[in-house]
Amino acid sequence: MPAGEAFSGRQLEAIERALRQAEKSSGLSYSVFVGDTEGDPRAAGRRLLGALGPKADQHVVSVVDPSHRDLAILAGSKAAYHLDDRATALAAMSMTSSFAAGDLAGGIIDGLRTLAEHARQPRTLHFDEV
Repeated sequence: MPAGEAFSGRQLEAIERALRQAEKSSGLSYSVFVGDTEGDPRAAGRRLLGALGPKADQHVVSVVDPSHRDLAILAGSKAAYHLDDRATALAAMSMTSSFAAGDLAGGIIDGLRTLAEHARQPRTLHFDEV
């Protein structure tokens, strides 16, 4: 479905803002696909990651198929280093809870926030030896 059918202008702005915030706080790149996946959403996510070429390593793709009530979250190889299965499962639970309540945009935003929170790189202290 075209994005204009699923979201209002305000909702699109909120999703875009959540994408920027997630990228800023985690250092990873994020994409969200909403629409008919014509089958397995994981396969659609793999195709989307593959289309990113060399940028796919640092990318996290969320695929939401509202008509089939399907969701998949896939991470490129470097992104997966920072996002384990537990983190993506938490994001998926957050998203599906909102989806079940009829809030598609809110679910996407909550999922992006959850992913970014868990993908933050730990702060390190560097000490110079004298």
